[in-house]
Amino acid sequence: MALFPAHFVEELKHQADIVVVIQDYVQLKKTGATYKGLCPFHGEKTPSFHVNRDRGFFHCFGCGAGGDVIKFLELHDKVSFVDAVKLLAQRFGISLPEPEQATDEQRASTAEREGLLKIHEVAAAWFRQQLASPAGARIRQQLDDRRITPTTAEALGLGFAPAGRDSLKQALTKAGFSAALQLRAGLVVQREDGTTVDRFRNRLMIPIARDTGSVIAFGGRSVDEGQQPKYLNSPETPIYSKGRTLYGLNLSKAAIRQGGFAVLVEGYFDFAQVYQSGFQAVVASCGTALTPQQGQYLRRFCGKVILSFDPDAAGQGAAAKSCEMLVTEGFEVNVVTLPEGGDPDTFVRRQGGQAYLAELKRSTPYLEYLLSETARRHDLNVPEERARFVDEALPIVNRIPDRTRQELFVKEVAARAGVSEAAVWPRITKVVTQRSAGPSSSQLPALGQVTKAEKALIWWLVHRPDEVGQALAALTNDDLRGFSARSVLDLARQLNEDREFSPSMLFERLSTADAQLVTGVAAEPEPPALDLDWCVREIRRGRYERERAEIQRAIAQLQRSGDGHNPEMDRLLALNGDLGRLIQGLVGSDLKGPN
Repeated sequence: MALFPAHFVEELKHQADIVVVIQDYVQLKKTGATYKGLCPFHGEKTPSFHVNRDRGFFHCFGCGAGGDVIKFLELHDKVSFVDAVKLLAQRFGISLPEPEQATDEQRASTAEREGLLKIHEVAAAWFRQQLASPAGARIRQQLDDRRITPTTAEALGLGFAPAGRDSLKQALTKAGFSAALQLRAGLVVQREDGTTVDRFRNRLMIPIARDTGSVIAFGGRSVDEGQQPKYLNSPETPIYSKGRTLYGLNLSKAAIRQGGFAVLVEGYFDFAQVYQSGFQAVVASCGTALTPQQGQYLRRFCGKVILSFDPDAAGQGAAAKSCEMLVTEGFEVNVVTLPEGGDPDTFVRRQGGQAYLAELKRSTPYLEYLLSETARRHDLNVPEERARFVDEALPIVNRIPDRTRQELFVKEVAARAGVSEAAVWPRITKVVTQRSAGPSSSQLPALGQVTKAEKALIWWLVHRPDEVGQALAALTNDDLRGFSARSVLDLARQLNEDREFSPSMLFERLSTADAQLVTGVAAEPEPPALDLDWCVREIRRGRYERERAEIQRAIAQLQRSGDGHNPEMDRLLALNGDLGRLIQGLVGSDLKGPN
């Protein structure tokens, strides 16, 4: 992206008619102000794919795919932004700017990233060669012992790093890669005396790739008893961030898109066994709770996740954290708990793929899983423990969006605790009342929902960009914290501050998931709200209500601990009052409503 000046990209999109481009792939029919056809990104019989020529974007109401003309080529042809720009320029006979138009810093950054991709590609091939060599026989036997077939090993690109201190270093140097690039890639490490040696020695090598298949990092597993650490991973580099990468997505994305859901496991071998068993809609988080960035990345491919983490305490803790994040990102979440000691790798090897599939079919919804985990921590045969179980279960009610589901939840809590529903309801009501001063779950964008105010601002960004600048300038980072469309509005604010905002520039920098959100809102014929000042006030009110809810939770915690009279409680009560007055002031200014 850095190779192309912003003015060139914007001019290219003006000249590259999005309808003409998409008609090369999709039969479009004009319907009113837009063009309509069958979506090329998912199977459908009734057209739900719309193209807006005037505003320069496409959106599918079926699968959510959306973006500008460059994003269409990226998604359809599975190419990078740079390659999509080149294809468009060639299609419309537009000369690309000379590379010299990029700054020295931009050219250096682009060259470095290309060099890192190339050196990882060469290193991956070299590791595969070592695994296939006589020296790799012992490692091949270990894979066979773990029931990893040669076909699966090849699909995963598995390799072997010999025990020599600089075997890879010599191979890379011979291939023309500088010592600095080898170090930058994390394939060698520098010792105190200034010499460099291979980072990975005597290890099974597992390449980590982007969803496009480009290798960007490695995981190295120990192959000898007592070898530490068990796993050694590449450091973060300009092309690799662990918290933004999902292992195996390059192999499984087609199956995930087709099925509409993904099974999320923890480790490399969990992925390998599940994938090898014939169930290919699987990805791995590489041993940690999922990050929001990973969740947003996965959201491009599906809307449902089944978590299949290890049954030990660490695995179940990661599952709980991942559940919270995934629900926040708008996923439907189920959890499968395998028999004690049975991580997916071990379970599939012992029981087989069909038995694992049966466990997936028995997976439980997120709230049921949380309740079961809460019950598991208590001996429900003891009255005091039953009371503690009810106390811990009560906060879960805040995550239940409607009364019917609350009633079913209360019924289950009462049954597990061996008490009547009538004994539980007053305590549930108390919890809800304590928090009612803050926004309810249906009012907050906590489950991937986008508020009316956010939607209105997004609509205006695309349709009337000249009128939205003042509203963007009025918002702050704190105002947008916790809102679903924060990344879109933050980007718009940044472009507005730099005086570079335009719908074209916004689309250029949006992620695929954010582009889907923006085009979905922009496809509506009218804005959700006409008053931009109201949008700002409503977002700010949401911020104050969130902050007030956090303070009220802290107050309740102090009250439960019996420490209700101290300076901290006085401070919190004062803040609670201040926020209440701010909220009331904003509500009072909105008596006429948003329109």
